[in-house]
Amino acid sequence: MGGLVGRFVLAFLAVRIVSRRRLLRIFQLPGLFIVPLVFLYPAVSNLELLKWGVFAAGMLTVAQFSFWGNYLPRMYPTYLRGTGESFAANVGGRMFGTSAAFVTTQLANVTPGTSPSMKLAYAAAGVALAVYAIGFLSSFHLP
Repeated sequence: MGGLVGRFVLAFLAVRIVSRRRLLRIFQLPGLFIVPLVFLYPAVSNLELLKWGVFAAGMLTVAQFSFWGNYLPRMYPTYLRGTGESFAANVGGRMFGTSAAFVTTQLANVTPGTSPSMKLAYAAAGVALAVYAIGFLSSFHLP
């Protein structure tokens, strides 16, 4: 449900905010704090708060994925659109993005915590923080 709401919020804001950088940062900046915090506290101690946190994290993340469909066609000339968009989505999203699952499980082996699930939650918080920080810092280099 959070992802669906994220798509609607992006569509609503896309017609009101002209700057694509600003539109993307509207979702990145809160996500930089909310998503890691969801894994740090509610994931290990409060199920009800975790449900709301997952909703918020899904909304902020899926809104950024939906942003690609609006932004990438403008980045490539007409004759490269299919190739450029496919490369960005498949290499960036599928190859690099899915490797975060491997990094998370490897970090869980060295993360402090009293149980395996707590270690995994803390590792996920670290990876989420790194991914959102990289995305936010990269947004300053968008044309």
